[in-house]
Amino acid sequence: MTTPAILVLNSGSSSIKFSIFAFERDPSAADLVCGGKISGIGVRARLDAENAKGEALAARSFPSGVTYEELLGHLLDWIEEHLDGLELVAAGHRVVHGGKDHVAPAILDDSLRDDLRALTPLAPLHQPHNLDAIDALARLHPELAQIASFDTAFHAGRSEIESVFALPAELAAEGVRRYGFHGLSYDYIASRLAPLLGDAGMGRVIVAHLGSGASLCAMSRGRSVATTMGFSVLDGLPMGTRCGQIDPGVLLYLMQEKRMNAEELTRLLYRQSGLLGLSGISSDMRELLASDRKEARFAIDHFCYRANREIGSLAATLGGIDALVFTAGIGEHSPDIRRRICASASWLGIEWDDDLNRNASGEAVFSTPDSKVAVAVIPTNEELVIARDCWGLLGGRDNSADGQAAAAGLQ
Repeated sequence: MTTPAILVLNSGSSSIKFSIFAFERDPSAADLVCGGKISGIGVRARLDAENAKGEALAARSFPSGVTYEELLGHLLDWIEEHLDGLELVAAGHRVVHGGKDHVAPAILDDSLRDDLRALTPLAPLHQPHNLDAIDALARLHPELAQIASFDTAFHAGRSEIESVFALPAELAAEGVRRYGFHGLSYDYIASRLAPLLGDAGMGRVIVAHLGSGASLCAMSRGRSVATTMGFSVLDGLPMGTRCGQIDPGVLLYLMQEKRMNAEELTRLLYRQSGLLGLSGISSDMRELLASDRKEARFAIDHFCYRANREIGSLAATLGGIDALVFTAGIGEHSPDIRRRICASASWLGIEWDDDLNRNASGEAVFSTPDSKVAVAVIPTNEELVIARDCWGLLGGRDNSADGQAAAAGLQ
């Protein structure tokens, strides 16, 4: 008897990250079988994969000119050849934008794909690549159920006051509003708050998703109340190469005085700003922390300053906080950034243990017993959220392929 498995894809312009989860025992549990990515798409693509223990399973290069669809085909062939005893029953996709109407995971049919394609202007650098993988997989494996999990969905329950801009109402009706992103990450963190932090985790929590993309989310009882990203993934905190919050007047100035067009502004705001723009050195926080140049120190200082300014804003929204949680690449792996942010936010009653912070590994609490605010690190797992979304939509309790296809409405 084969074990049902779900392929999770996070597709970008130059890479496709993938994970495979098996649902062998408790339907609510998922076992990671392997993961990896296809990198260098458009230049010289390479497939790398490793099992759940981190042991290498594949390291294969492809000749230049291999298409996106052909690379997905190679990945499917590799899965068929190397993962004995597994039956692929669905593919789950991280889709950046669901708009105001798609606020829960959904099976991808032609109608939904058309809706998501219409949202491309809201996420022009992400949505097309998400859809490229969906369309290619539909051609390669048309009988395979495909499911979309939306990065915007977690924030859908916020108040209208939080969600709109002070613009004419007809623009909000057309979709010009604050959506928020990193929702799959926040969804996973929300599921771990109570098990790790108890009552504090179900109270007023600020989660700091700090990576090459960065945002903060204020939660109450595990639900999004406010978040720093808005209409696009540019808003809020400075990021690796993205600007973060910016006065719209700056954009008018650049258009009128510098004669910059939309393409030039896009390149500036998405690719040339953030830590890279501030430092002129790198977009990678690890490189900046290792540098002794004043430009690197300034970029780090600005990043931490903006994070603490936004923490203050979100704390005001919540009426205080019970817990501060760090996640994503910087949040999980940089004790120095965590320490600096905690120090600046100590007015909230945060006290932390330096040794616990430096040695934090996996899920860890590093606040002191006397701290009025619990402080923790929780590694995020967006892929697991997507796999669980798929399993839930497929019925989740019938381990046969026929049963899952029927649950998905495919028969």
